Amino acid sequence: MRVVAAVCGGLPAVVADRAGALLGWVAARVGRPRWGVVMSQLRLAFPDATEGWRRTVGRRSYAHFGREAVAMFRLAGASRAEILKRTRLVGRELLEKAAREGRGVMVVSGHLGNWEVGAAGVVARGFPMDIIVARQRNRHFDRYLTRARERLGVGVIPRGDAPRGALASLKAGRVVGLMGDQDARAAGVFVDFFGRPASTARGPAVLSMRAGVVLATFCAIRLPGWRPRYEVRIEAVPEVEPGIDRAAAVMTLTRAFTSRLEEQVRKQPCQYFWHHRRWKTPPPEEDTPP
Repeated sequence: MRVVAAVCGGLPAVVADRAGALLGWVAARVGRPRWGVVMSQLRLAFPDATEGWRRTVGRRSYAHFGREAVAMFRLAGASRAEILKRTRLVGRELLEKAAREGRGVMVVSGHLGNWEVGAAGVVARGFPMDIIVARQRNRHFDRYLTRARERLGVGVIPRGDAPRGALASLKAGRVVGLMGDQDARAAGVFVDFFGRPASTARGPAVLSMRAGVVLATFCAIRLPGWRPRYEVRIEAVPEVEPGIDRAAAVMTLTRAFTSRLEEQVRKQPCQYFWHHRRWKTPPPEEDTPP
């Protein structure tokens, strides 16, 4: 991995980017890891699309994540000026307003675009940010990721410490990010994602309510062109009505951010990580997952 990172860092940006995309494209046609999962998720999400369209989106999603893996390796050695040049931030006003009020912002993202570049782009503009992460099984890779993120100024909160660590960060006026598009198993609440009930994490809604901060969606979409450029978009989720009970408020906020993420995925399906089983946990009334 270190050799790959060194090679990626030594190549010109455009060459490294194209090489990563080529590797992803080859993986989609030769090794095809988790190809069956990718196609099954695309069939569930886009039941009216043709099989040819789904195969094209699936292959392009492999190519996308090949080039974004290279971008992540290169990001570890990027300067603040390079990150600012590579990204543009939409929704800065929301962060500035929260900073003036001394309040944090809870942002929820999905496996779309390049979330690592997005976090770096927020920090490079002077907004302190921590991300809630699951530890990687390989401790060496986990250490590498943590050091790369911290070098860029992005704080890391292990998922097990999230209730306490995230609340402390939010109350200190920091931005806290969490992925909200993976199957949350029995601990989640079921809201529609592409028209199908999906177990979704309560964390973003619960943490924002406990800390009394704005909940917003966060996406870093790759822009067209040969050179890697990204639009980092932060949009506030509509607040719940006053007086609504806690369970209903959590459901309302979770449904709102999930709908927003789905909207972004529909616009850029080739930039989404279809490799995980989003509908793995069946709703209570169903016997088996799709």
